[in-house]
Order: sequence, then C-alpha cells, then structure tokens
Amino acid sequence: MTELAPIIQLGNPILRQKAVDIENIQDQDIQKLIDNLIATVDLANGVGIAAPQIAASYRLFIVASRPNARYPSAPEMEPTAMINPQIISHSTEVLKGWEGCLSVPGIRGLVPRYQKIEIEYTDRNGNLQKQELTDFVARIFQHEYDHLEGKVFLDRVESTYELMTEAEYQQRVVNNIDSSIQQ
Repeated sequence: MTELAPIIQLGNPILRQKAVDIENIQDQDIQKLIDNLIATVDLANGVGIAAPQIAASYRLFIVASRPNARYPSAPEMEPTAMINPQIISHSTEVLKGWEGCLSVPGIRGLVPRYQKIEIEYTDRNGNLQKQELTDFVARIFQHEYDHLEGKVFLDRVESTYELMTEAEYQQRVVNNIDSSIQQ
C-alpha cells in the first residue's frame, strides 16, 4: 500500500549525508519507497523529490515535472524514478533559475545550473537509461541529484540578494510583477 511520507526539513542531518547506492532495485521495500515518493511529491505540489527528503538515504529520486501551484509553467511529464543516477556530461552554459525545495519551505533562490546535461540512471524495472535533459527538467534533475550528495539549493545560491520568500516569489515572479532582483 502506498503511504504519504513526512518530508524532513533543513536541519535534519540526513539531508547533509551522501546517500548510498541501491543494490537490489527489485527489493519490495525499494519498490514501495518509489511508490511512496511518487505519491508524496504529487500531494506536496513538487516537481521532484529525493529519497533523503523522506529520511531514506538512498540514491533514488523522482522527477515529476507538471504544472502546479508552485510551478505553474512546468512542462508535463510522467513521474520517473531515477535510481543510482549520474551526470555523464553537461553543457558549458549555466543559467540561473528560481528554485524552491520541499525540505526548505517558504524560501526561493536564484540557482545557477547547467542548461543541458547527459544523464544515466537505472529505472524501477532495472533497465539502464541514458537521456539528455535540458532547461527546467535538467534543473529538476540537478536539484534532486544534489540531495543525494548532501546538498540543498541554498548551497548553490551565489548571493543572499538572490533569495526571497515563497510569498514574494508568487507575487513578483509567478504573477510577473517584477522578476528582477534588486541589489
């Protein structure tokens, strides 16, 4: 049975640990963890979630881009479990974009990320997948990958001037009132 998992918050030491590889993807507990992550990210209006965010320190995350209240212009895709993921190569072009995190509620940051990445991961059926991701979906992957390395998006923000509350983000950026940062 699928369960909604509590999302741990910044300050919990699990968020700062490097996650461990998954050896047996077909293990019933791993398959249940995947289902729980998919249900949790959906309910929380996220576009991705990593296993460490629900206190399971495994190299597993879900990329689940779709328009929602937190990301109204996100592209639509099926939730995808990515197990033992790796970034194989990346573009030289780095773009800044707004990110939030289910484990860091109430804050958004302007985060530099590679615009294009080539990745590899094992899917929930044990098949090796290779893909090229760009733009917002590449950003989601890099954000979630950071969780597996014990990092959060705040570690990548270049200046505290590039932070704002979720309420200001919704008013200024989502409603297009003022998307620039005043320094």
